[in-house]
Amino acid sequence: AELGDHLGVTRPATGTDPEWDAVAVADTDGDGTITVADLAALSQRIIYDDGPFELVEASTIDMQAAMNAGVTTSVAITQEYLDRIAAYDRTKVDGATNGRPLNSIITTNAAALTAAKAADTGRAEHGMTSMLLGVPIAVKDNYDTKDMPTTGGCSCWSANQTDTDATMVAGLRDAGAVILAKASLDEFAYGFVSEFSAGQPAGSSLLVASPYVTSQSAGGSSGGTGAAIAANLAGIGFGTDTGGSIRIPSTYNQLVGIRPTVGLTSRDGIIPLALSQDTGGPIARSVTDAAVALDAVTGIDAADPVTNTQSGKVPASYTSSLDPTSLQGARIGYVTSMVGTNATTKRLFDESVAKLTAAGATVVPIAPTTAFNRVLSEGSGSTNEFKHDLDEYVAKHLDPDVTARSLQGILDSGQYVPSRKSTYESRNTITDAQYQAWAGPTGSHTTQLQTGKALVTQMLEDQDLDALVYPSGTPYGTQSTNMRLSPNTGMPALTVPMGQATAADGTVPGGGVNLEFLGRSFDEGTLIGLGYSFEQATKARTAPALYGPLG
Repeated sequence: AELGDHLGVTRPATGTDPEWDAVAVADTDGDGTITVADLAALSQRIIYDDGPFELVEASTIDMQAAMNAGVTTSVAITQEYLDRIAAYDRTKVDGATNGRPLNSIITTNAAALTAAKAADTGRAEHGMTSMLLGVPIAVKDNYDTKDMPTTGGCSCWSANQTDTDATMVAGLRDAGAVILAKASLDEFAYGFVSEFSAGQPAGSSLLVASPYVTSQSAGGSSGGTGAAIAANLAGIGFGTDTGGSIRIPSTYNQLVGIRPTVGLTSRDGIIPLALSQDTGGPIARSVTDAAVALDAVTGIDAADPVTNTQSGKVPASYTSSLDPTSLQGARIGYVTSMVGTNATTKRLFDESVAKLTAAGATVVPIAPTTAFNRVLSEGSGSTNEFKHDLDEYVAKHLDPDVTARSLQGILDSGQYVPSRKSTYESRNTITDAQYQAWAGPTGSHTTQLQTGKALVTQMLEDQDLDALVYPSGTPYGTQSTNMRLSPNTGMPALTVPMGQATAADGTVPGGGVNLEFLGRSFDEGTLIGLGYSFEQATKARTAPALYGPLG
């Protein structure tokens, strides 16, 4: 029944009353009686806002509230993002001599407006069926999409038009999201500078720029996703992370990134780099948006058997963890050697420890051990795994019309980032015996990842910790081997802005640095709660001034 039908119902003095039980949750002021004040408070909880709507920095909640109120539509939002891409992405808007275009988008979706119209029709008929209904999303161009080519950033694969979506993309579409565009990346997700050849003449390439300091890289390998979301060219983005490729563009571009537990999100239909460590996840402007996005892409997938490990460990919604008081009573540790000496990073980390403490957390410094350092020093699997894993993708997914059907075929095509030639050549020499010795069931890398997970999990248990924290990087740089902790354990990490460099730091003024939270496998909910509480206490993200509303 509607709450209005229960006005005047009062909590019984003794025993239970079915009528009260049905409405007790709505007693927002706790006075024991359902009143008009409770009715008004309920109305404020409904996602509805008929005030002015501004797309720049709009969250999923902002979009849903405006669309529910009829102030805007998914078609209008989608068109405005397309307009922003057209105006900003390949245009040098930075007046500085060394300023560069963003180059964050490889392809926009010709079917995006059709999908947006369908979302609007669905809303009119059934209401808001999902927090992603009608929200435009950019995915890294290593996710298969049945309505756009999947290039991996390489011009050699410009004809790779798959007839199916990656499992994660299918999840987003099922939630009603609009797949707006394919974001640029470091070619085949190899590195952290986001250089790609897709759409360029043979022998040439483009670099992705940070919208804050366009002379600087947006990071990688998911740099296009990072630059696009920071510059408000899409609502939410998705990237992949093998050794830092979600979290690095997040820290470079003042964004929230989630690297999920390996096994929470399916990799089927995503061009692999190293399946021992590959995982896909959201890049967003807020923890709320990241949690909303993560809800749509979890699930067991027979095409990626590692997802069987998530059974019984995924909540109904990660948004239930968005509690601003999550830091109260939390125990958070940090390994002292992971802080480093960069002036900006150390200042912001020290400030963040103070803010965590002020919010009610106990912060515990931990001395590094030889075994822990071994976890951080284990290398990425991409050298020994790429050739093997790429062959599996080619056999299962690659469009038959693509002629470059192996690493050797890519080399023979001459259509790739020129500086990558020696890297491709060296990885092409890896034999199956080398692969098995590294990533096979008893391989050295496989064994070390298992050891790393056990060691760090035990560290959390021994210290009774909810999470570890450490800096995700430095202004436009990485902090030692910090990015390896999550991939070298398979454990989840969430990165949140903690501030920017100032001129007094002597680093790169305006460059962002994030704080990363790492927790137990499949405990993304705890990390989301802690990250949200930290985000609400700091409000550290800023919008890039060069990419404001269109005139």
